[in-house]
Order: sequence, then C-alpha cells, then structure tokens
Amino acid sequence: MKKKVIIIGGGFAGISAAKGLKNSDFEVLLIDKKNHHLFQPLLYQVASAALSPGDISVPLREVIGKYKNIKILLDEVISIDKKNKQIICQSNQTHSFDYLILAPGSRPNYFGNSEWRGFAPGLKTLEDAVHIRNKLLKSFEDCENQKKDSLNIVIIGAGPTGVELAGAFAEIAYDIMLKEFKNFDSKKAKIYLLEGGPDVLPSYKGYLSKKAKQYIEDLGVIVLNDHRVEDISSNIVRAGNLEIESQNIIWAAGNKASNLMNMLDSKQDRMGRVIVESNLSLKDHPEVFIIGDSAHVKGANHSPLPPLAPVASQQGRHVAKQLKMNKSISFKYFDKGNMATIGNFKAVMEFKNLKIAGFCAWISWCFIHIFFLIDFRNRALVFMQWVFSFIFRSKGVRIITDVRNE
Repeated sequence: MKKKVIIIGGGFAGISAAKGLKNSDFEVLLIDKKNHHLFQPLLYQVASAALSPGDISVPLREVIGKYKNIKILLDEVISIDKKNKQIICQSNQTHSFDYLILAPGSRPNYFGNSEWRGFAPGLKTLEDAVHIRNKLLKSFEDCENQKKDSLNIVIIGAGPTGVELAGAFAEIAYDIMLKEFKNFDSKKAKIYLLEGGPDVLPSYKGYLSKKAKQYIEDLGVIVLNDHRVEDISSNIVRAGNLEIESQNIIWAAGNKASNLMNMLDSKQDRMGRVIVESNLSLKDHPEVFIIGDSAHVKGANHSPLPPLAPVASQQGRHVAKQLKMNKSISFKYFDKGNMATIGNFKAVMEFKNLKIAGFCAWISWCFIHIFFLIDFRNRALVFMQWVFSFIFRSKGVRIITDVRNE
C-alpha cells in the first residue's frame, strides 16, 4: 500500500516537493486555499500595472495535476493532529497522512498592530496587488477630475519589496502618466519610502545599500531612513514628528510565519517560524517537515535563511529526496545570491563577495526572474510584456476593476 504524503501550500516549496515526488511510490495530496501557484517576486509589477495577474500565476492543476500519483484539493487546513497523523480542513474533511510537508508561506507582520492592516495592506496575494493597483490608478483619476489636489504614496519598509514598489510607482507617476493627464501634473505626486532603520535594503549593507538609495532618490522618491512608523489610521501615517496624508499606504516592513505554525506547539522564533531539525523535520516528529517561509533553518553563516524562492525550492526538493531514499539527510543551502531591482535598467546584486549595481545587475535580475517562472507560457508572456514596456515606455495594464468595492 502506498504511503500518503500531504503537502500544505502551493508556493515554491510545496510545488518543488510535489514535483520531486511525481511518478513515485507515494500517494501525494497537495492542499491550498488558492487554485494557483503565484510568482510572488513579481507581485509588485501587478500592483504597479506593469503585468497582469495571469502573467505571474498558473493553475496548480496545470503544473502538477498531470501526474497520476498527485491530487490537488482546494481547501484550507484548520487543524493539525500530529499524534494521530491527521489534518482537518475548513470543509470538515479529515485526511490522514504518513508524512506531512508544511509549506504554507508567510503573511505581513504588523508587529502587534493588526488594526493597521485595513489601512496599509501588504503585498502577498494577487488580490492584494490588484487592490493596490486599483487604489493607485483611482487616485490619479481623482486628481485629474479635480476631486483631489494632491497625491501621496507611502511605502513602509525599504526592503526589496518596498524598494521595487517605490521604483515602479515613480516610473508611473513621473514618466508614464505625464502624457496621459491634462488637468493633473503627475510629477507633483509624492512617493515616500519610510524605513525604521538607517539603511535602504538593510540586508545588503554597505556599497549596495548606498547605491540602491541613490538610484531610488534619482527616480524622485523621498527616502526617509530612521523613521519608525508609530501609528497608521485612515489615510494618515505618523512617524515621529512626521505626519503624511495618503490614500495609498502599502506595508512592506516584514513578514511572519503562517498561523498554522501555532498549531504545532513547537519552538518558534520572533517571526513565528518553527525551529526545525537539520533535515527540516519537526523535533520529535520525523514524519512532519516544515519548509519555506515558515521554517527557521540556519545557513552556513549560522543566521536564519531568508524567505526567498530559491531557498523554498531547494528545501522542497530536499524533503522529496529524503522521502524517496527513506533516509534522513541534513539540508545545505546553495546560495545563489540576492538581488533587487530599482526601476528600469537599475538593480543591485550580491553573490558571495561579488557586488554589482546598475545595468548588468538589472539584466541578471530579468533573466533569473524569467527563468524561475513556472511554465514556458508565462515566461514568453512576461518577456514580451517587458520588451514592449521598455521600448515604448508604456505600462500595459492600467485597468481599474471593482471600484465599488474599494
């Protein structure tokens, strides 16, 4: 009788684990509350109207549904019973497992201020990206129709997501929109990037951090370091003595692990990630694995591995390999470096001791992100969209939807 493997989450970690077990002797059930795999690193391009949601997402069934030993269930897990090896879903269905792979991803971390969520959405889902895009484009329309006389955009957090959003919004406001509005000078829009610490892209530090700040300021973004947000209310952000009025506030100041981790009754770090064994299994439960953004795994420098797609993908493949070999193997991450883009033709890249900024880093960023898209169809679409955008200096998806619900 085939052993049953349940995978929770259809992100990079879950998909990689499932693909690693394709056509094997295991019966695999992948559960996700969404029916699609999402390429999160490019979500900011949907939020900034550069790409359509379909360009960075693909149905789970299209990716792994073709394998006979893999089933997909559209549902949400609400309970995990480690002792009896069962999970319970929102649909009240109970599923038993021999092995459980938890890859539920992460969610925005408001650091104890959950009430801010309604005023400053994070960027984790397609719905988040479309919501941000709708509000941004509607704000431009309101200024054009003289319903408002100013437009402020506030991005909280100067990590990769915040920097990439700020750069993309600057291109819309200070370049793309200029020729399209008659009553509103879009150059008057102000884009603020707030960071509680002293550096932009703090994980890069030094030369690359300084270059990133220079690039983003050259685009016209107002960068405010050492401005820790103290309060967010309806259309108002307060950071120290600074108060900014804005209808476009985006939270990019950090993430924390999925709530599912709280069901495991296991030791967690301050981001809610469960501290796992060297082979990515849960302590005292070798049949349960945690991978991706919700796992606390130390790298070669003894620091926790970052929540990146390459980390998640390698962990998923590693767990699948262990199950097929029926052997415990310590996980070792192959570091492929970090990179972030700052508008068209500018990016920063770090690989071991190599630090690159500018056009060469941007070219590398483009090819690597295209490579990691799940299927060829999406790669071709995104590549053509980017080429069109760069040659004709146009953003192609400036469509407002569901205005009544905003």
